[in-house]
Amino acid sequence: MRLGIFHRLVMAASICGLALTGASGPVVAQDKQNDQNQDQKKKARQEQQQQRQDQQQQREQRQQQQQQERQQQRAQQEQQRQQRMQADQQQRQQDRQQREQAQAARQQQLQQERQQQRARQQAQQAQRAQEQQRAQQEMRAQRQQQIQQQQAQQQAQQAQAQRAQRQAERAQAQQQAQQAAAQQAQRDQAIQRQSAQRLSEVRQQQLIDQQRLRSQRYSERLAQEERLAEQQARLYQQQRRNAQYRFQQRYYERLRQQRLNALNWQAYDYDNDPYFYTAPSYQYSYGGRYYDTSQYGADLLRQGVNSGYEEGYLAGQADRQDGWRYGYRDSWAYQDANYGYTGMYIDQPQYNYYFRQGFQRGYDDGYYGRYRYGQSYNGTYQILANLLAQILNLRSLR
Repeated sequence: MRLGIFHRLVMAASICGLALTGASGPVVAQDKQNDQNQDQKKKARQEQQQQRQDQQQQREQRQQQQQQERQQQRAQQEQQRQQRMQADQQQRQQDRQQREQAQAARQQQLQQERQQQRARQQAQQAQRAQEQQRAQQEMRAQRQQQIQQQQAQQQAQQAQAQRAQRQAERAQAQQQAQQAAAQQAQRDQAIQRQSAQRLSEVRQQQLIDQQRLRSQRYSERLAQEERLAEQQARLYQQQRRNAQYRFQQRYYERLRQQRLNALNWQAYDYDNDPYFYTAPSYQYSYGGRYYDTSQYGADLLRQGVNSGYEEGYLAGQADRQDGWRYGYRDSWAYQDANYGYTGMYIDQPQYNYYFRQGFQRGYDDGYYGRYRYGQSYNGTYQILANLLAQILNLRSLR
């Protein structure tokens, strides 16, 4: 473009010079020639641009064609893959059918073998039955012979036995008279002992009044313990102690049943309960003092220690399963300590004390998976007998 301007300036200067000299014709011809050259260059540029566009279209067409060819190849490959998958699936089905047929044949063969084995066993059993029958017949024949021999001996001895029998009858009559007199004396002594050991009516009424107050307080206490149990259950769930939660729910359910049974304390027949008219036979210590109780109270104390040991073993086992730290005092069952207590015969704090004595030792065994203080018996856990006697330290009053 600058070159053209320069040419025009040169040509203008020439024209001016020619004009001055009077030669204007050649200058006009030169301008026309320049315009024609520019048109030719413009056409050449347009033709080049058109060629480039044609080349671009050809490239795009080739790319589209290549893409279509690749898509066709992928479609063919996918079709071939599906065909192979179908063939593999058909082959697997055929293999499975063959295996099922082979298995069915094996089962049929095994069933036939079992039938044959049962037939052989039945034949053997029949043969053994025949042999046993023959042996029994022979034994019966031998017994009959022995019986006949014994009958002959008995007939020979019968006469002597009759004479000895008459003598024995006279001696037996005398002995029976002596025994009757001795038994009557023993009965008289037992009646005297029972009369001496039976409590007075005043003392019976005192024990009954104490028991009614004890049962009333125990029923009220159990209702409070149920509310505490629900709070503890939520805490176990928050701590994700699943095994301890299951143990606590089991303990709570049985405690709830105890409360329902304890509600009948007002209708209890105290007059026909031997505890309230039998003299105490044992003595035990609690809190630095000694208490008297009967066989029923002593049995309840033993039950409390054993119940505590079993519940402690299960609680320790649950903490070990949860991967929780050792701590029997943190267990809600240890804090409650009422399982197995009916509200009868002894005060609740005393039962709680002996329950916890067993619980502590049971928890230790359950947590460490051993039997140092107790043993497993018919699916239950019991404390050792010598340790139980040591804990209770009962003293006989008779």
